[in-house]
Amino acid sequence: MAARATIYDVATAAGVSISTVSLALNSPTRVSQATRRRVLEAADALGFVPKQDAVAKARRGVGRIGVIAPFTSYPSIARRLNGILRAVGDRPLEVVLFDQESAAQSSSPLLASLPITGRLDGLIIVSLSLEEAVADRLGGMRLPTVLIDVRHPRFDSVHTDDTAGGRLAAEHLISRGHHEFGFLGEAQKSGAYLSPSQQRLAGYRAALAEAGRTLTDGNVRLTGHGLAPACTAAKQLLSRPDRPSAVFAANDTLAAGALRAAHDLGLAVPGDLAVIGFDDSELAEALDLTTVRQPLEESGHTAMELLMQRLDQPRTAREVALRLQLIPRGTS
Repeated sequence: MAARATIYDVATAAGVSISTVSLALNSPTRVSQATRRRVLEAADALGFVPKQDAVAKARRGVGRIGVIAPFTSYPSIARRLNGILRAVGDRPLEVVLFDQESAAQSSSPLLASLPITGRLDGLIIVSLSLEEAVADRLGGMRLPTVLIDVRHPRFDSVHTDDTAGGRLAAEHLISRGHHEFGFLGEAQKSGAYLSPSQQRLAGYRAALAEAGRTLTDGNVRLTGHGLAPACTAAKQLLSRPDRPSAVFAANDTLAAGALRAAHDLGLAVPGDLAVIGFDDSELAEALDLTTVRQPLEESGHTAMELLMQRLDQPRTAREVALRLQLIPRGTS
């Protein structure tokens, strides 16, 4: 039987020091992308896994579940986490959180290295793209994994149809008699990931076209995530001579920016401008915002249930689709 590959073997194959291997696996943002790739490729080729006795000793008999998500980018992720924790209940499981920048901005170096660390018994990936190399690594390490808002044929997933959500927004605005439409979404930097914002725009545009309406490129504004950049982008959109009478924003925070911009420009909502958001966050309720509700807590709860089932017994991957619902309020 061939000897188990060690961290020394990985360092030699990658042409780096042992400490660099450790950093690439445990603190991947502290090494360059090229170095990280060499280390991960060497670990994959050698079939490297940490010593299981050390991993087991660190766990002290408690199962450890990782949840990696853009926690600090999107408030809605916290509601998904609430569902995950409710599903855990009093089971002997430790939930470890890993924050990662939005996949719309960059790929996840932490996600690329997590499977190799051996620190987890299961993993939930929320709203982050899953590159094929990472999917292969997860499968090779046989790490039970469930995806939320992302789909891959090899893994369990829980998702909603963002394209259908865009259609719901368009159909609602058309039913209110609008003819000039705008869209406020999140800018995309990572080419490897089709963000929910892009999918919602696609559904919105398609439904408008089918109804004989047009969403011009000039009435689409893509911006950074946050109230201030959303307000700036919305002011540009609403200051056009042919400004839209209705704006669909890809999430409630962007919609709040549109409402602020309308207020600053002296536009009455919904008299001069209708606004629709997405998520149905507490912010939407506070602002009396019409929005597309997605079942955030339910998605987290369902994902955790799927993961616990997979921990108990391997099976073929399952997809669970949850329903979206338009919630009409005072902004439309």
